Amino acid sequence: MANDSATDAAAAARLARFGKLPERVQFQEMVEEKKAAPSGAEIVSYNAEGSWNHFSCLALDLGL
Repeated sequence: MANDSATDAAAAARLARFGKLPERVQFQEMVEEKKAAPSGAEIVSYNAEGSWNHFSCLALDLGL
């Protein structure tokens, strides 16, 4: 009987210190869905007049 009361006291101490385990997190709560956009389509569009300043060309550098 002394052993049972010691076990109950230890269990009560653990419960008081640690409480209970947190609830499980559902998979649906861990996943976030976003609509995908084509890569770079909204950010950068082609500009024919301004494209010359993004590339180095030896002929342009020499003025040919």
